Amino acid sequence: MVWLDLLLATVALAVALALRPWRAVADTVPPWPALAWWLAMPVLWSVDRLSAIPVLQPLAGSCLLMLMLGWPLAVLMLVPVAAATMWLGGLDAAQALGRGVWLGVVPMTLAMLFGAGLRRWLPHHLFVYILGRGFFATALAVAAAGALAAALQAAPPGLSDGDLLVARWLFAWGDAFITGMLVAIFVAFRPQWLATYADRIYLPRS
Repeated sequence: MVWLDLLLATVALAVALALRPWRAVADTVPPWPALAWWLAMPVLWSVDRLSAIPVLQPLAGSCLLMLMLGWPLAVLMLVPVAAATMWLGGLDAAQALGRGVWLGVVPMTLAMLFGAGLRRWLPHHLFVYILGRGFFATALAVAAAGALAAALQAAPPGLSDGDLLVARWLFAWGDAFITGMLVAIFVAFRPQWLATYADRIYLPRS
């Protein structure tokens, strides 16, 4: 449904622009791991096209970008990712828009909402952030976005709806493993690389 993809992308971009996230990086640039991950995302989003294996589902990677940069700036940075994916994967504009929405905007937004719930309802503890936001919120957000996309879009040729759902469920956990692992490393060694983390919140002084 191109109209739904366009609506979701337009709303997300409008909200992100209204929040003016570039103010946070006015005097600097985002940390290099965030930029490196951002540059790698078109490859992650094109893996099924590059390999010509439909069951090999793209990794989203957007939840990690959101944790490193915050939701508004990460949403704006999805635009060049989708454009690069269109070129790299040989997609048309509608297909690139769909990947931008269902691999980027939707899982990123769901992960942000899940993270807000964790922060509201669970203790402010280091491992709640790492396991909750880095791992479980990513797994649930990517899996939910994949299931919604599968319900709204036809499965690729040679792949049944059931096979597609299973593949997206499995790849959601792969996405969560990578995100959770990197978040744990960043929290331990470079917490300043995570815009959504702060010692004053997750390491309160007794």
